[in-house]
Amino acid sequence: MKSLLKKTTWILPVAALLIACGGKEKKSVVAENATAETSKTKTLAIEKPQLTFGFIKLTDMAPLAIAKEKGFFEDEGLFVSVEAQSNWKNVLDRVIDGQLDGSHMLAGQPIAAGAGFGRQAKLVTPFSMDLNGNGITVSNDVWSKMKPNVPKGADGKPIHPIKAEALKPVIDEYKTNGKAFKMGMVFPVSTHNYEIRYWLAAAGIHPGMYTADNVQGQIDAEVLLSVTPPPQMPATLEAGTIYGYCVGEPWNQQAVFKGIGVPVTTNYDIWKNNPEKVFVMTEKFVEENPNTAIAVTKALIRAGKWLDEPGNRQEAVEILSMSQYVGAPVEVLANSMTGTFEFEKGDKREMEDFNVFYKYNATYPFYSDGIWFLTQMRRWGQIPEAKPADWYGNTIKDIYRPDIWTKAAKLLVEEGNIPAGDIPTTDGYKPATADFIDGTSYDAKDPISYINSFKIGNKDKAVQ
Repeated sequence: MKSLLKKTTWILPVAALLIACGGKEKKSVVAENATAETSKTKTLAIEKPQLTFGFIKLTDMAPLAIAKEKGFFEDEGLFVSVEAQSNWKNVLDRVIDGQLDGSHMLAGQPIAAGAGFGRQAKLVTPFSMDLNGNGITVSNDVWSKMKPNVPKGADGKPIHPIKAEALKPVIDEYKTNGKAFKMGMVFPVSTHNYEIRYWLAAAGIHPGMYTADNVQGQIDAEVLLSVTPPPQMPATLEAGTIYGYCVGEPWNQQAVFKGIGVPVTTNYDIWKNNPEKVFVMTEKFVEENPNTAIAVTKALIRAGKWLDEPGNRQEAVEILSMSQYVGAPVEVLANSMTGTFEFEKGDKREMEDFNVFYKYNATYPFYSDGIWFLTQMRRWGQIPEAKPADWYGNTIKDIYRPDIWTKAAKLLVEEGNIPAGDIPTTDGYKPATADFIDGTSYDAKDPISYINSFKIGNKDKAVQ
């Protein structure tokens, strides 16, 4: 009550003064007071406050939606429009052409643009949007043929992770009957392409090669992989155009809810805590608007942190279900966003880390994550010629920008928005790991040995 009286005694004379001075002054004082009360950050000198960002309708665009809906962009003095895009090519082209100031993007897209595969451009990644989040789904018919080949537990349910060895007899049957086995992925340089290739090849199934003259990636292929935009995956599967696909959520769970397919594995099982999407701007934009780039990164880091705080996921699901974002039903989104993942109908399993947005340093753009994509581009021939070992590190350092991330994170520490311990002490490289479905060890500092460790794919001699 005392506080209210104090406020009242302050407000009344001020209000009288405002009436006497006119509307313009009233608006100015009120705006200043509102800013002082609501701002939680040290606003930088923003070069470009009006921004338009793109995204594809997937749950891993969540940091963008949360940064906007929770006011994190506004806290930084940014006024952001977030617009859904039709496909990944459109996303890439619109960022390069300056129609979008930045976008949710496949991790491989800025890397390919810098490495010379597809459309070339100087793009940078200051922020990694998430870990994990993808699945591989097959049609009901294919699953019925796979299932007998999958070991079962004491409860009678399939033992996970399900390896592609269970799919191999099905592919052989199709081949015997003169039918090509067709599967979908979202883009030639998507994580999904490399994950489904990794999963297949680990079981001795050849997913096809690229060459400089053949960019379809189907040379010597036992499985024909083709591009399908994420939201169209379930309908394409239902139509029988493809027999399975690798895609992000909610489009695996959508197949379960529609009763048209069964997810058989997730990318968490293919590569534990693998990097997925990134936020991308042009190098030109970052050079011309350095404070804006830092401010955007600050807002996105806060969004990632909010998403991984206990108790926030249900609200996140409700936000993502809005038509301007993912637009999928709440129950479909919740199936994977709230710590579970459903495989067969009714076979819902705990999977706490299926979607990770902040923990495990998920937002930090590690060089080692980017180098993995370069090794896969070389393995499958998208990079047609062997490169020296140092080319991998040098190439990624022009694209992945932990320096921007670090500037943003240090400001957030000063503001009390994240703890200092959340800034990793790192040279940009994670330790070597064997957390893959086939147990192969990956050391980003020795990319050529890694490429040569696989039975299927290109082999490189050391290049000077």
